[in-house]
Amino acid sequence: MNRSFFDKAAECFPDSCFKSAPDLGIVLGSGWGDALEMDDVLVRVSYADIAGFGPSSVQGHAGEFILYRRGARRIAAWCGRHHWYEGLGWEPVVFPVEMLRRMGCGSVLLTNAAGGIDDALRPGDFVVLKDHVNTAGVNPLIGPHNSEWGPRFPDMSEVYSKRGQELLCAGAYRLGLRVLRGTYAFTAGPCYETPSEVQAFKRLGADVVGMSTVPEATFARACGFKTAALSLVSNLATGIAQHPLGHEEVMAAGEAAKPQMRALIDDFISRL
Repeated sequence: MNRSFFDKAAECFPDSCFKSAPDLGIVLGSGWGDALEMDDVLVRVSYADIAGFGPSSVQGHAGEFILYRRGARRIAAWCGRHHWYEGLGWEPVVFPVEMLRRMGCGSVLLTNAAGGIDDALRPGDFVVLKDHVNTAGVNPLIGPHNSEWGPRFPDMSEVYSKRGQELLCAGAYRLGLRVLRGTYAFTAGPCYETPSEVQAFKRLGADVVGMSTVPEATFARACGFKTAALSLVSNLATGIAQHPLGHEEVMAAGEAAKPQMRALIDDFISRL
């Protein structure tokens, strides 16, 4: 990855973003755009005003960075993400995590909408990630090594923090939400998976499937972050669902689950 991309983009943020480390970074995926409770907004930066970054091309991604306070916590939220399938390279995909690293933040919560593979899942359920399967065969660490981003060969035995998993699961139980701790299969996209691919992912141990999160989580792990990740099951995966899939279904599921999303993220923040 090109370090100068991040250097130029960082200049688009106020100095105040780098003077006091956020307690948590959050990346909001498809359908999660209005899932934050904020007491005091400190900084807003539109993605359109960030050099080389720009707004996401995907519906449901607001395209805004917000630094805010919630209770005693200082939170840096990325309302929307870029995906590998947009063809812009890895820099925009991992940009939120790299900026969090530069801000001194060491913890991140990644969210997404995913297709349900596990037989017990239904739309509206939540899955706390315990592991992932990278079926795309690519990741942002491929290329010349930069020691700022961790070791050349980072350990991946615990990408998702066990404490983060416990906090999210406990919060879901307290709120009476249906939750599973599971494994996420990452595909490059933008096409949805085939029925045969879904069956293969299931045999590999995947519970949900989607087109995001794993690149950021891989990069965050290499950089030493404590990472938690949360999927909203927006639809059943191809071959399990008995109808063609579309992004409209993802957006509708996110809208229906908005109160639960807000409550779960707020509970997580309060117990950090």
